[in-house]
Order: sequence, then C-alpha cells, then structure tokens
Amino acid sequence: MAEYDVIIIGSGPAGLTAAIYAGRALVKTLVVAGRLSGGQLMLTSGVENFPGFSDGIQGPTLMEEMRKQAERFGAGFLDDDVESVDFSRKPFQVNVGGKVHYSKAVIIATGSSAKWLGLTSEEKLRGRGVSSCATCDGYFFRGKRVVVVGGGDTAVEEALFLTKFATEVVVIHRRDQLRASKIMQRRALSNDKIRFLWNSVIEDILGKQSVEGVRVRNVETGEQSIVACDGVFVAIGFQPNTKIFGSQVRLDEKGYIISGDGTKTSVDGVFVAGDVHDFKYRQAITAAGEGCKVAMDALAYLEEQKELTLTAPQK
Repeated sequence: MAEYDVIIIGSGPAGLTAAIYAGRALVKTLVVAGRLSGGQLMLTSGVENFPGFSDGIQGPTLMEEMRKQAERFGAGFLDDDVESVDFSRKPFQVNVGGKVHYSKAVIIATGSSAKWLGLTSEEKLRGRGVSSCATCDGYFFRGKRVVVVGGGDTAVEEALFLTKFATEVVVIHRRDQLRASKIMQRRALSNDKIRFLWNSVIEDILGKQSVEGVRVRNVETGEQSIVACDGVFVAIGFQPNTKIFGSQVRLDEKGYIISGDGTKTSVDGVFVAGDVHDFKYRQAITAAGEGCKVAMDALAYLEEQKELTLTAPQK
C-alpha cells in the first residue's frame, strides 16, 4: 500500500512550493503533477514580477527549477492525472492511474484552466488557428494577422507577445475599455501593431481547414462585420479545476474551493492553495506564498495528529 504523510495534487507555483516545504520537513511527500504539469506558467513567456529575477524568467524555466528544488528535498512525483478522491475516511484516498494512494493529509493545488467561447467553429478549428496560448503557438503566425479575445491582463499579455510575430493584432473586447492593469494598458495602447474593436463579440470563426477570419457583432448597434485573420487567441478568463472534488469539499457557486480558515477546506486534513480557490489575485507569487502557508498548516496538522495518537489512552 502506497501511503504518504502528504499528497499534493497539482504542480503549479502553489503545489511545488508546498512540496519544497514539505520535503524540507522530512515528511513523505507525493506530488501528483498531472499529465500537463507546471500550471499556467507553462503557458507564459516572460515572467517579470516574480521576485529574484531582475531580468525576468521564462515561465516553463521557473517551473522546471521549482520542481528540481522539490525533488532535491525528497518529494516524489507522478506525472499523471487524479481520477478520483475519497476524503470521507482516513487515511485519505487518491486514485491515480487505477492505483490508490493513501495519505494522512492532502493539499489541493490544481489551479484553473482557460475558458473558451463555446462556439462549434472554435472547437472544430482548435489547433488549426484557434488557441488559448500565445507562447505555445505564436511562432506559427509569423507575418500573419491574429485576433485576441478579451480585455484583462491575460488578453493584453497575449496581444503584446503576439506582436513579436504577427503583422497585426486585433483585440476584440465586449466593453469599451480594458480591465487590464494600467501598465499593461499603456503598453498595448501605444503599440502600433495592436488595434482594438470595442463593444464587440465574436459570433463565429470562419474557415474550413484553418482560420480565415471571424464574424464580429457590435453589442450596442447589432452591426456585424468580418475581420480577416489567420489565428484566434481566446483569453477570456479561467475556471477552477475542481471537477473531481465536487462532492468531497465545499465549493462556491463558481466552482472554487471555499477556504473558511486560511488554507483549510471543509474537510479536516484537506488543505487548498493557489488559483483553485483564489479568483482575485491569480499571481504566481501569491500562489507560491500560499504554497508556503498551506505546507506549514499541513505540517502543523500532522504534528497535532501525532500528539493525539501519543496521548490516546492505551487499551
């Protein structure tokens, strides 16, 4: 039977920081990293606001270094997805690849995933010009025109990155102003390669074998128009990766895990950190900070359980 002191589900900044702290505390730790390990930073190019890197660092490089650090302190890794969990009894059960792993404590750090527009054409052309990751696919649009959907930091970051390759980037936003941070807005609004379509939404993505354009509707006038492009990058937000936890821990109306007291979930011994419950900040550094806190809370919990066991009356 594979039994651990702590199982960490997720391998973004929160999960890996928790693994570093748990490993240094010499508790038996398993990180279920997922088939697509590393979290959202694996889809990010330059990270400029993570302390300690004056010239910035590539997202995948940062995650690779964090994982190596966790491994150096003894954390084990499974690069597979969790199929199901059972938090109704102790030790907790985490099913990965048909094998059940047992743990005294569990840390959930599964993060969130990109939202899509929900168009049939979007699904049909995904990978054929439709993407949610400029870092992954921007290179393929050298000398071409692309569209970015959204108005927050993610959309503006995608648009700015794409200007390295595309001849023109059209940002389509349903409102009349951006929601992105002021510094990101200034960068985008002053970039000659970026133009904006305000108060507009995409009705359809055009093309049979690859993206040829989008049909856009103005939400105020109802007027429709065609924007010719070779690629569509969707950057309209995220949804928490909590599908497997729905009946196990309390979630809010949007599906985020509720943490009533710091990092604690509704189940004693199950903890949470990162974007899977933080829908406000969504920063690598806040996730890493929560990874530190959640590990310390889990370690304190393990010590409490040990003391309870030692002081229990002998039969």
